Amino acid sequence: MSRLSRPAVAVLVVLATAAATRSAPLRPLAPQQLQAPPPLAPLGAPPVEPPLQPPQPPLQPPQPLLQLPQTHQLQQPPRQGPPEPLPGQAGKDVIWLPTPEPLVERMLTMAQVTPADVVYDLGSGDGRTVIAAAKRGAEAVGIEFNPDLVALSESRARVQGVARKARFVQGDIFQADFSRATVVTLYLLSTLNMRLRPTLLGMRPGTRVVSHAFTMEDWPPDEVSQAEYRSAYLWIVPAAVEGAWRLDLEGGPSFEIDLTQRFQKIEGTVDLGVVKAGLREPLLRGDLIRFAFVDAQGLLRELAGRVAGDRMSGTLQAAGRAGRWTAVRR
Repeated sequence: MSRLSRPAVAVLVVLATAAATRSAPLRPLAPQQLQAPPPLAPLGAPPVEPPLQPPQPPLQPPQPLLQLPQTHQLQQPPRQGPPEPLPGQAGKDVIWLPTPEPLVERMLTMAQVTPADVVYDLGSGDGRTVIAAAKRGAEAVGIEFNPDLVALSESRARVQGVARKARFVQGDIFQADFSRATVVTLYLLSTLNMRLRPTLLGMRPGTRVVSHAFTMEDWPPDEVSQAEYRSAYLWIVPAAVEGAWRLDLEGGPSFEIDLTQRFQKIEGTVDLGVVKAGLREPLLRGDLIRFAFVDAQGLLRELAGRVAGDRMSGTLQAAGRAGRWTAVRR
């Protein structure tokens, strides 16, 4: 057996390896295995870290520029009520100032308002006096020139449940007809009260007139009250009795009486022949009249009754006995 030298063996190994390489197919590298070499940094420079990239948010669908609410979500703006008045605002004849509620109640109490009354408030403003009278059961009417205040008053009357009793009229108090009234309330200047005074004095005797703050000048009030540091004045419209009357006593003599009158203040005399005797304690309150006199025999006769136009009638007391009397204007 021949032996090969070491160089010969090495040659044979190389030839065998080459033959095996030619016979096996070449396998290409996968794409991910192919990477570009990083750029070479300058000699001596520190290594450069790749910049950190923030995470990208997921893509969102574009939003519309304006989102309209659904039809059923649309709401109408709140309905505006009548404007509230401002103290001191200008009116037709006076500025508007409210009467304090305690004084309103006292004014109606002074007038003794009941469900049998018809109350007219001249210049009714925000309607508080009319509403208060309606709450007492009276038929109440307000006359107001400002239509906004009329609307406000009507709204308040509905809210307070007195719309059936409280009525408001847009108009001029100097042209309005309030002859049905048994009670008239006012908050006007004295000059305006004086313009109304002839009409008030011509109303049915016994009508009550109540004014906040302002008087009727020389017509003296029957009562003055205060509340909230303010005054209220009451007048009771007197019957017209001035003049000559023939007085007839039931079952007795007749007398001639002369009466003088200044509003609700009366004086008078009775003709006793050669003597004219003065009347004692004469009183006129609305249509109620009362007086007394001492006849020629020294008998005190006390009379009380009612006035109805040109006639009067009532009861009398004399010497402990009661009777009737009548009188007719001459």
